[in-house]
Amino acid sequence: MSVFDAILLFLAGFLSGAANAVAGGGTFITFGAMTLVGLPPIVANATSSVTQFPGYITSTLAYWTDIRHFWRGALLLCLISAIGALAGALILLALDNPSFRALVPWLLLAATALFAAGPWLKPAPKPGHEASVGSLAGSLAQFTTAIYGGFFGAGMGVMMLATLGLTQSGDYHRLNALKNMLAVVIAAVAIVVFVSGGVVAWPQAIVMIPGGALGGYAGVWIAKRVPQNVVRGFVIAVGLFLAFYYFGKG
Repeated sequence: MSVFDAILLFLAGFLSGAANAVAGGGTFITFGAMTLVGLPPIVANATSSVTQFPGYITSTLAYWTDIRHFWRGALLLCLISAIGALAGALILLALDNPSFRALVPWLLLAATALFAAGPWLKPAPKPGHEASVGSLAGSLAQFTTAIYGGFFGAGMGVMMLATLGLTQSGDYHRLNALKNMLAVVIAAVAIVVFVSGGVVAWPQAIVMIPGGALGGYAGVWIAKRVPQNVVRGFVIAVGLFLAFYYFGKG
């Protein structure tokens, strides 16, 4: 890894953390940066999961006041999420890089479209309702989302928030707290599988994680001064650029 690569990865980690703090979509940036410095797509995807994980933890802790009211009822969804993430991560490891590379542009397009539609997919506020987490439809939707999250994490948060809004009760903040809690489970299981499979590029991850932490902190400042639409537009542009870049590479 050259000095230029290290600087690029650190900056990508910073931008990813800032984007996640303001509008989400940081995975597009980390995945793209790692592929640009020459990492194979599967390794870039797995390593991106590692770099995003600290942010999932801090977001969950920030919602602890909400989570402590329903965490026992959410244990079933945590178990379902773990099983789905395990399946998705194992599917990823079963592919070779050429096969996954052929899927990447389509996955990026789908994730970018989902991210772009995020503001319209947010659940409508339902003040005064506790978050219900035990429905069959919700369990099936979460299992599907967890498979996707274990396989390819870009857009997972938006997808999960949308499905939780359709299948669970509770106001937006409770659903977002539940989403963050489940994202930790999905990412943790996927990371264990990826580490066991030897597909994590640790030098690159170690460079990006501090950048992500600083970016997450700076994202609070950015959120107060830069319109979210500007940040969302940047993330969408990155997603589209990467999709067409992979289409062009074949």
